[in-house]
Amino acid sequence: MDFYTSLVYARSWPVVGRLAYLLLKLLGVEFPRSVQVGRDLELAHGGFGVVIHSRTRIGDRVKIYPGVTLGRADIYRPASQSRFAGIEVGDDVILASGAKVLCREGVLRIGAGSVIGANAVLLQSTGEYEIWAGNPARCVGYRERSV
Repeated sequence: MDFYTSLVYARSWPVVGRLAYLLLKLLGVEFPRSVQVGRDLELAHGGFGVVIHSRTRIGDRVKIYPGVTLGRADIYRPASQSRFAGIEVGDDVILASGAKVLCREGVLRIGAGSVIGANAVLLQSTGEYEIWAGNPARCVGYRERSV
């Protein structure tokens, strides 16, 4: 486990959690303490420029590349008026460099094993093992399930 990923897990520790969160911010990673993270997360290349909304749940073995954003699509509204409920990232998901996952209302779910391509702008939930690319993102293929 690299230093950056260690800091992500350290956010939940009682004494050093706040310090780990602040250190991540100084390193260019916005990863709030409220974000639930599964096992074996990988922040590829240090995850510089990653911004994760506080109402996000991340599954096991997720790989996040630099410049990824997970958040609200309705930032023009005050948070109190938003219909955004959160983002759920399934197990074995890959979020490529610069991918933006933006939810308008409810919960946006990225299915297990899905890949969100570089610089894609995902505005809807995905199925399992789908590959999404483009702006706005659309399903362009399917990923083989590993055994």
